[in-house]
Amino acid sequence: MTFLMTDTQAILIWWFALFAIGSITFPLTRTLFKRFVDQGYIFSKVLGILLSSYLVWFLSSLKIAPFTWVTILVSLAIIAAVNILIYKKSWGKIPKFWIIFEEALFFTCLAFWAYVRGNEPSIHGLEKFMDYGFMNSILRTAYFPPLDMWLTKSPDYTGGYFINYYYYGHYIAAFLTKLTTINSAITYNLMLATLFAFTFSLSFSLGANLLYLFKKLSLNLEPKTFNLKPLLCGLLAGFLVAMAGNLHTLYTLFEPYPNESPAPPWQLRLALNSQGYWYPNATRFIPFTIHEFPIYSFVVADLHGHVSDIPFVLFTLALLLVIITEDPDEEEDPKKHRLTNSQLITYNLQHLSSPKYLILNSKFLLLGLTLSVMYMTNAWDGLIYLILSSTVLFIFHLKKFKNFSFSLIHTLVYSLFLLFAFVVFALPFILSFIPFASQIGVLCSPPVLLNKQIGPFIFEPEKCQKSPLYMLAILWGFFYFNVVSYFIFIVLRKKWDVRNGKNVSLQFRTSHVSRLTSNLASHFTHLTSIDIFILILIFISTLLLIFPEFFYLKDIYPAHYRANTMFKLGYQAFMMLGLVSSYIFFRLLEIKNIKTKIYIIFFLILFYFVAIYPYYATNSYYGGLKTYHGLYGLNWLNTQYPDDYKAIVWIQNHVTGQPVILEANGDSYTDYARVSGNTGLPTVVGWPVHEWLWRKTYDEAGKRIPEVASMYESEDMGETRRLLSKYNVLYVFIGQLEKEKYTKLNENKFKSLGKVVFESGKTRVYKLNSL
Repeated sequence: MTFLMTDTQAILIWWFALFAIGSITFPLTRTLFKRFVDQGYIFSKVLGILLSSYLVWFLSSLKIAPFTWVTILVSLAIIAAVNILIYKKSWGKIPKFWIIFEEALFFTCLAFWAYVRGNEPSIHGLEKFMDYGFMNSILRTAYFPPLDMWLTKSPDYTGGYFINYYYYGHYIAAFLTKLTTINSAITYNLMLATLFAFTFSLSFSLGANLLYLFKKLSLNLEPKTFNLKPLLCGLLAGFLVAMAGNLHTLYTLFEPYPNESPAPPWQLRLALNSQGYWYPNATRFIPFTIHEFPIYSFVVADLHGHVSDIPFVLFTLALLLVIITEDPDEEEDPKKHRLTNSQLITYNLQHLSSPKYLILNSKFLLLGLTLSVMYMTNAWDGLIYLILSSTVLFIFHLKKFKNFSFSLIHTLVYSLFLLFAFVVFALPFILSFIPFASQIGVLCSPPVLLNKQIGPFIFEPEKCQKSPLYMLAILWGFFYFNVVSYFIFIVLRKKWDVRNGKNVSLQFRTSHVSRLTSNLASHFTHLTSIDIFILILIFISTLLLIFPEFFYLKDIYPAHYRANTMFKLGYQAFMMLGLVSSYIFFRLLEIKNIKTKIYIIFFLILFYFVAIYPYYATNSYYGGLKTYHGLYGLNWLNTQYPDDYKAIVWIQNHVTGQPVILEANGDSYTDYARVSGNTGLPTVVGWPVHEWLWRKTYDEAGKRIPEVASMYESEDMGETRRLLSKYNVLYVFIGQLEKEKYTKLNENKFKSLGKVVFESGKTRVYKLNSL
């Protein structure tokens, strides 16, 4: 496709590709999610992307097949063939209403956010050079891992020259770009719109099915295929996860505080100055930390791993919901009923925990694959959801065997299998990746342990940040208002009367459990599997929020040492609590009394404040959605650096493979390294601080900075040749920033070393002769 493709055409082609991928895998999806009211329809798109992208990536990583359009089509054909077999074996009534509604919802969200992005489509600022650079490098890659566009190969550096980052999300963007053949400067923005659409529609399905399955399990009957309450619950879930903010918008009622000095509302003067509200403050409220949430990510439009991983996160939650709501007695082996207790334990260990059983169980294989892909997309998520999966598996086995110790053993076996599958599926990535965070810092270390290390735990001085309680209340108050209400009205009620109902309870053999555990468990026997699932999400989310108050993962940022830890953990907590809150609201609507009416009033007041956040964020970033510029993301470059833009477009269209190009390096978040970032060609060094983060050392990137300057400015032809040869430079870019940075730039020498292959104004691209 050319740049002349209209945005409407691009959106339709992109949507149809996603529709086709989902349709191919719907037979498998509906067998996995057969209990769901929608049979998991919207998750078929995620499953299709997961399976097809992984198959291509795996084959390319093993050098069996290159990453090409043909390989993608072959992978889709293989997956389609498998699903045809599934279709022939079992098919039945499909939920037409839910399928049509979810597809319409997905397309509406896709088109809506594409329109929003079209009001400021620039691939410019924050992390966009990095994200787009990864995309373009992968698009030029035949075999994985892809090259790092900001640190090319050097004969005296053994630290690696491949991308040492979690690039799978960028790979999926490249995968869909290659499949649709749309220009990457458009698909960058289409991918963001797709992630928004996935976040809303997948959350919708989860929210709807949480309420639907609750009614199904509690009443022990099949609810109507169409019921308004599950649909409304789904819409609320979609909004809370994809679009809601936090209670920081309370500050729209007060005079704005200085960005660097947050103050509690009671110290500010009431002003109703909503126009002075600065939306990023909701994500940087606690000093020296980050606590973002999905709508902020969609607004600022960095195609980072934590955003790209959202569909897989929600897919994992759906799989876990399927597991925990399975009937423990379904497909029971009849001979088990003739066994003694000791024989039953032996049977279960030999059968249900056998490798054959685990491998043939598609849900656990898929869960292992998804966890590995999550790790390769955003490492924190793989570990978080491995823990969540183990917790759900324990409850499932507890429900199945009603024996604490035996359930614990089973959970351990299944968790080890998941970990094994996780490692096997991610092995090609793991073998080429060097982790850049391996130490866990302890906050407010006791003096006796300062400057010491115990295992992975380090005790650093002057690392004692704590979050003020009022700030935590503002950030998480909406969600925990719902959680506390849920505990008061549902969990702590020893008798929850569900009319004509059958409760799915967790009963224990007290001979195998301590009296304390048994007494605790007795408080939860009135809860359905859905309520238990909700409690698990609340428990894990709360742990994620507590963790950064005591620990942090060591990185290169001295003052913001717990920022990344709080950011990655809080992001997942936000999504889980968004789903939880939508369920709680509709769950409490079932209780008809004055107390729940009071709850609803307070819910609506608090909901107002989290609901207005996207208004302020989009108004600020996208200029009130008043001027549509289109989806092409490089127009900013044409405006600010018109000659450089023409040269970059020429490189995109005429340079194949990944030869090395020399360009000016510079600080992170500046316009330096624009050529490598926009073309995917590797350069000698791009953003050095980013390389420091990825490789845990500044030495190599720092050493190259003066070498790049020497290549541009040195009068010594021998030294210039040596350095150009050392880094195997084939192209030299001389544009506006190179001339600004290297004031002694000696351009004449490049005329003797090669020839001008592109020229526009004062911008030139040289192709060097063999050195």
